[in-house]
Amino acid sequence: MAKTQIMSALRMYKELIRLALPILVGQVGMIVVGFADNIMVGRYSTDALASASFVNNVFNVIVLGVIGFSYGITPLAGALFSSNAKSDIGSLVRSAVRLNLWVTLLMALIMTILYFNLHRLGQPEHLLPTIRPYYLIALAGLLPIMFFNVFSQWSYAINNTRMPMWIILTANAVNVIGNYIFIYGHFGMPELGLTGAGLSTLAARILCAVAIAMVFFRSKKYADYARGFFISKVWRTHTGKIFRTSYPIAIQMICESGSFTVAGIMAGWMGHIELAALQVIIIVGTLGFCIYYSFGSAVAVKVANAAGSPTPADMRRYAWRGYHVMLVLMLAASLTFIFFGKQLMGVFSEDERVVSMAIGLIPPLVLYQLGDATQINFANSLRGTSHVKPMSWIAFFCYIVAGIPATYLMTFTFDMRMTGLVGSFSVSLFLAGALFLIYFLRATRHAAPSPK
Repeated sequence: MAKTQIMSALRMYKELIRLALPILVGQVGMIVVGFADNIMVGRYSTDALASASFVNNVFNVIVLGVIGFSYGITPLAGALFSSNAKSDIGSLVRSAVRLNLWVTLLMALIMTILYFNLHRLGQPEHLLPTIRPYYLIALAGLLPIMFFNVFSQWSYAINNTRMPMWIILTANAVNVIGNYIFIYGHFGMPELGLTGAGLSTLAARILCAVAIAMVFFRSKKYADYARGFFISKVWRTHTGKIFRTSYPIAIQMICESGSFTVAGIMAGWMGHIELAALQVIIIVGTLGFCIYYSFGSAVAVKVANAAGSPTPADMRRYAWRGYHVMLVLMLAASLTFIFFGKQLMGVFSEDERVVSMAIGLIPPLVLYQLGDATQINFANSLRGTSHVKPMSWIAFFCYIVAGIPATYLMTFTFDMRMTGLVGSFSVSLFLAGALFLIYFLRATRHAAPSPK
């Protein structure tokens, strides 16, 4: 019996790693591009880095909301994949595209209104001329982000994580080359600074959306899915299902990223050096976040597959196996920050004030890694069950009700400044991790208990 359990555990670890590895490679590619963006922008000027920090933090709320809404497709398509219902999955994707389009347009409208009120957010006035064009370019990128993520979630749900990986890696190369040309004005192009970085990112996002759509509609391998997409007439039924599984995930990601955005605004209240230092910390911290989330996506897919299979007890087993691997990844990221953090911080800016402040924030950065890995693992485990309604209120409570006040108190009331600001992230992350775990266990009560 013990040998059988060990073999079963090893099989699950292998399946999770096989599924997660292409996602991880794609995410690492995006991290490298994020690093390249910020290195080029940071070395262009501290003001450009501070402006990028503000815009990226503001848009992270909406971008993650758009991405999170597409995540509702995964458990539905994953369960259908277990039944080999390809035509139904294609029909589901069509409904998802339409619904996600309307949601993205609504979010774009909100960001357009915010654009006309940027001067009211208390940021350094001399940054606004740099912020505004970069903001508009980021706004234009919302639609291609939406299209790519809807189709990539379809691809993940059918256990094909390699295809989006190759598209992402190709687009990343385009982004880096575009940065080199447009930020500094090489090959006869004008020197556009931060605006040039925005344009190259937009081009990469459009390439991703076009490429994955062509694979879905033109590849013979996926003809059954495309046929289901075109003959679909089940709009209302699918829309209701997708909306019910999508909006709690979107709210969860909006609340989480929203707390970071508010932290970015608070950093701007202290000055442009603090804002630039926060951007460096967030970019470096993305190394951990993207690694955790790539593996979390694999956990969600396998939990969803198990939910639609004859062995639903595997839902808990996959969640716990995933958490074991997640802890290893968390340890690796933390050790990287501890031993190589100083070198990483120095790459992003030549301003000694920014680098010195960022290096001082490594301890609170390391502190919240465990909370981040835990909440990502069990949020994705819960997503895989399709019982996602609790995710919205958990996120609102942890990140908005508890997280934002904790950031203000630790930063200003307790006068811990930037150390308190970054340290406050641990409060919401650990709280969210505990609640997501509790509700995942409730959602899988019918499943057999996980092996010790």
